[in-house]
Amino acid sequence: NNRHQIEMVALDELVPEDHLVRKVEQAINFDFIYQLVEDKYSLDNGRPSIDPVVLIKMVFVQYLFGIRSMRQTIKEIETNLAYRWFLGYGFTEKIPHFSTFGKNYERRFKDTDLFERIFYRILKEAMDKKLVDPSVAFIDSTHVKASANKKKYDKKVVRVEAKSYQKQLELEINADREAHGKKEFPLQDKEETKEVKVSKTDPDSGYYVKDEREKLFAYSVHTASDSKGFILGTKVTGANVHDSCMLDTLLNEVIEKVGKPTAVAVDAGYKTPFIAKYLMDQEIRPVMPYTRPRTKDGYFKKHEYVYDEYYDCYICPEQQVLPYRTTTRDGYKQYASDPEICKNCPFLDKCTQSKNHQKLIHRHLWEEYIEECDHLRHTPENKYIYAKRKETIERVFADAKEKHGMRWTTLRGLKKLSMQAMLTFAAMNLKKMACWTWKKPCPA
Repeated sequence: NNRHQIEMVALDELVPEDHLVRKVEQAINFDFIYQLVEDKYSLDNGRPSIDPVVLIKMVFVQYLFGIRSMRQTIKEIETNLAYRWFLGYGFTEKIPHFSTFGKNYERRFKDTDLFERIFYRILKEAMDKKLVDPSVAFIDSTHVKASANKKKYDKKVVRVEAKSYQKQLELEINADREAHGKKEFPLQDKEETKEVKVSKTDPDSGYYVKDEREKLFAYSVHTASDSKGFILGTKVTGANVHDSCMLDTLLNEVIEKVGKPTAVAVDAGYKTPFIAKYLMDQEIRPVMPYTRPRTKDGYFKKHEYVYDEYYDCYICPEQQVLPYRTTTRDGYKQYASDPEICKNCPFLDKCTQSKNHQKLIHRHLWEEYIEECDHLRHTPENKYIYAKRKETIERVFADAKEKHGMRWTTLRGLKKLSMQAMLTFAAMNLKKMACWTWKKPCPA
């Protein structure tokens, strides 16, 4: 029985040579944290504090190894020799209390950009080592279950946020109406409202409703990754914010912090006229998927009506002209057929269900950008890039949820969720960089 046997051994000897903590320690020097928190500590006043590098390393232990809480992380550190080695603690040294990081967060780090700066510092380290390829950005979002009871909520009427492109669209609508001899719309200054469910437990979360999935309160983590699976940036919102509303904000941050990509790959949720126009105006190649026509079965699809750019009209399968009628406030141009011709058409039953036998076609002012995206979809480059989504952004979300504890959260509030997202993705970037740059020590 060797339970009480005393042996003389160094902690370093007991940590396996290829353990992840050794790879991480070799990949990056954590001393950069001292500079980031310099203004949060006093050198000549108060009691001695926990080393800030130790604090941040404790959090990295939690997110690197997918431990569910800081309380559990401290229990793991107390008994795991590799974690003690990583933090620089000996066999018998007392590990800080689990509430230490929470108190430091509330008193020092709460309203700072510390975690964002840590994320981008690690990403810069990977870029300096030529591991990151930001030429193509893969953008998508995933939901994280909030720590909130889905049955406890209030219904509130809230103001609808104006879309970032609203003024630009209104000006183009009026210019188009003026060109067609129509009266201009007055610019909208009326606030729109809508009724939403607001959680009593975590008001910052949003009520998540999608297809047949469970309806619950959650957060959306909007994320961009490169072609090698490194995360380039992230933004957190309530789950009731649509993906397409966040692309320009997220992409602008990626351009500012990392660099401008030559192409952006997205799924069908981002295939909107504004996003197609926004990307092309920035001279970024849009990589978007095929979307099925939403026409009822048995009726002509929209692409079967040919648009004539020169005369600004549509031509139906029976070679009848649908001239321009008006431009709506939502930015759609209407093209209408002649009911007198349509009522005797042999294809009327396949064309429209209208009681007055008139076919209406709506075309967005920025429809040509969507059409160009559909043309690009057939190119070998777009096919190759889009096929890599499953290996990049989809795998990032799968790893984050399966290995790093991001399927649900115990934290509440948008700021804390942003911290969790930044630290999770920083840990994932660090892990990838550490594994790719690991040089096994030569045997003596």
